[in-house]
Amino acid sequence: MTTLDEGTGGSVRVERDAEHPAVAVLRLDRPKMNALDARMQREIRAAAERVGAADAVRAVVVYGGERVFAAGADVTEMAEMGFAEISDHARGLQEAMTAVAGIPKPVIAAITGFALGGGCELALCADFRVAAEDARLGQPEIRLGVIPGAGGTQRLARLVGPSRAKDLIYTGRHAAAEEALSIGLVDAVVAPSEVYDRAIAMAASYAGGPALALRAAKQAIDGGLETDLATGLEIERMHFAGLFATEDQKAGMRSFVEEGPGKARFSGR
Repeated sequence: MTTLDEGTGGSVRVERDAEHPAVAVLRLDRPKMNALDARMQREIRAAAERVGAADAVRAVVVYGGERVFAAGADVTEMAEMGFAEISDHARGLQEAMTAVAGIPKPVIAAITGFALGGGCELALCADFRVAAEDARLGQPEIRLGVIPGAGGTQRLARLVGPSRAKDLIYTGRHAAAEEALSIGLVDAVVAPSEVYDRAIAMAASYAGGPALALRAAKQAIDGGLETDLATGLEIERMHFAGLFATEDQKAGMRSFVEEGPGKARFSGR
């Protein structure tokens, strides 16, 4: 594992997987539970922007380590805040999550241990989630007298449906990995020792694809979910047409005609 950029901060590192150099790992490292304090939120945002802008990075894994993904926002930091303070703080937290969700590349969350509160909201910003068999996910904010404030009420409902999201948010309970899989909250459940490798393998399977087309696909899907079908179809049409200005489109279609499907090599241009 090599560091991509030393400037991302002390609690968040951006590393390159040694075997798959096109895969960046956004590594959370704030012992013991990766609680997302204000500094860490800023570092997550900065790291997301760096991997998003790095041409050499084609896919991203968000990983909290072997024991825990992230147990949530730092409650001790927020407990005595008033309305004005928490309004600014919540904006920073949402901006960190939005930066991860906006990475224009495939993103996989590798979840070990707990992904709760802000940690679950961070996982929701990924395109896919791989969870350990003993992982627990949830939005327990209701037990503190508040609601999720970093996208949980919105992204969770869009992912698993409003009634399942309401159950998890109203009760604040933790969903075990198998339940999370059954409702679509995670996409794969594996042994704890296999989480990182599975996430890296998933990321690597996308990293060799046409970067501009993958970006367009992600933006079309995510943008279309925020609007009506007619507008979503127009978003899709514009992205589809725009890709005909890329070298990858020419290479992909030329390879299909001359060699058959699945043999094109893409440059990311």
